[in-house]
Amino acid sequence: MDERAKIPVSLPSENPTQSYWQDPPDPIADLRTTEQLPSTADTVIIGSGITGAAVAWGLLQHSEPGPNPDGLGASIVMLEARQACSGATGRNGGHTKAASYRSFPAHASTLGVPAAAQIAQLELSNILAVHAFAREHGIPCDLEACNTVDIIYDEGDWAHACAAVEAMRAALPPGHPAAEYTLYSAEQARARFHVHDTHFGSKEEKVCGAVEYFAGSLSAYRFCVGVLRMCLDWGMNLQTGTPVVGLSRDVTATASTTDVVGGDGGDGVGAMWTVHTPRGAIRARRVVLATNGYTARIVPRFQGVLVPLRGQITAQRPGTAMPNGGCLPTTYSFCYKKGYEYMITRPQGSRFAGDVIIGGGLAREPDEGLLEFGTTDDTAVNERISRYLREATPRYFGSDWGDDDPAGRVRSEWTGIMGFSPDGFPFVGEVPGEKGLWASCGFQGHGMVLCWMCARALVEMVEGRDNEQLRDWFPDTYRITETRLAKKFEGRLH
Repeated sequence: MDERAKIPVSLPSENPTQSYWQDPPDPIADLRTTEQLPSTADTVIIGSGITGAAVAWGLLQHSEPGPNPDGLGASIVMLEARQACSGATGRNGGHTKAASYRSFPAHASTLGVPAAAQIAQLELSNILAVHAFAREHGIPCDLEACNTVDIIYDEGDWAHACAAVEAMRAALPPGHPAAEYTLYSAEQARARFHVHDTHFGSKEEKVCGAVEYFAGSLSAYRFCVGVLRMCLDWGMNLQTGTPVVGLSRDVTATASTTDVVGGDGGDGVGAMWTVHTPRGAIRARRVVLATNGYTARIVPRFQGVLVPLRGQITAQRPGTAMPNGGCLPTTYSFCYKKGYEYMITRPQGSRFAGDVIIGGGLAREPDEGLLEFGTTDDTAVNERISRYLREATPRYFGSDWGDDDPAGRVRSEWTGIMGFSPDGFPFVGEVPGEKGLWASCGFQGHGMVLCWMCARALVEMVEGRDNEQLRDWFPDTYRITETRLAKKFEGRLH
């Protein structure tokens, strides 16, 4: 793992595999709000995924809505190396699923029960906030609030799940929604969720039980694009096809120079940042890294600390025997020793209703997917993982899958780049020793239940409201510290 973590992080690759969600791309995919790159900005946000969009929206709530007449000296400029929302947000599995019980015992052991409970509550709050925002603003993203189920194929994992659920129920107030789980025996799970015992290689894997709880699904791409459109209406300047190739700080900046791009906002005399791109440079009072697995390419101190990991997903046409034409009432995870697959089905009324979106398979790789760490190449797929995911659906659903669709089982497959930290927690806050450089990144493939609330917390910090009210709901363990940046990366946790 040491050697994989040392691989220099690159810029996002050109011509990535096409995500199911980005077919076709949204009309703003290649938008440049102004023909020329603005020369100055109050805030430059690097990255146009859900984190960048949520941070922009939060900051814009304290500005006057409406476009800047010439786009120069704009309040917020967002830079994206490729198309808008072309990174992990636009390439994920469409799940809003916390599975907090699976990590709760480890969090309780290392951080204490109150901190573990706070993390579980934040994850549920993130799901509810994303769903509420999509509904409130009418964002057409095929949002489906529903339950999810974890089908567990390992006796040790099943015992762990039962114990973890009980621990969460004891730690949280009675009836708290973050601790609402329903447990099913193996027989109940097979009957209720249409799943079967399986084989992997020569090893038989039997259903041991199931855990059901609240989650949901959506097109994260369409959700994010919807938020970006709202930000554009409020005057944000979006510049796609504009990779950041360097970042420098003017430590001699004075209050008069910060006034050029919006004043010091209560920060006092601070450094000016210059963001370098192939199209020119932007001077800004502050920079926000919404770059997840690519962060170390821009800020080298994250190299070997925030490590990319390539994930893979397929979209499959439902088998002919799948109930409700494949539009299942729950989403799924299939959990086995040291690994899992995650799955949603496309809801009624959506394009390709009933399609099965399934990702994972990393733990079935040699050395548990070691060679997928450190790579930022999303232009190709891993053929072994492709074969595994293609075969996963009839293996899990057995006779309830039926025959393949006459058009073929697989509609599309693609890869995406995630970002992982040594301790399994995101990095949120101001980069130590780098005044005006902020980050929210490293979501461990768990972004849809972390990004929104982490962005909200970052906005509070940026705007000087880093107080006890924030600490009541935002975990201290997510904050960037020198100690965390010095930790050694050893692989995925939880």
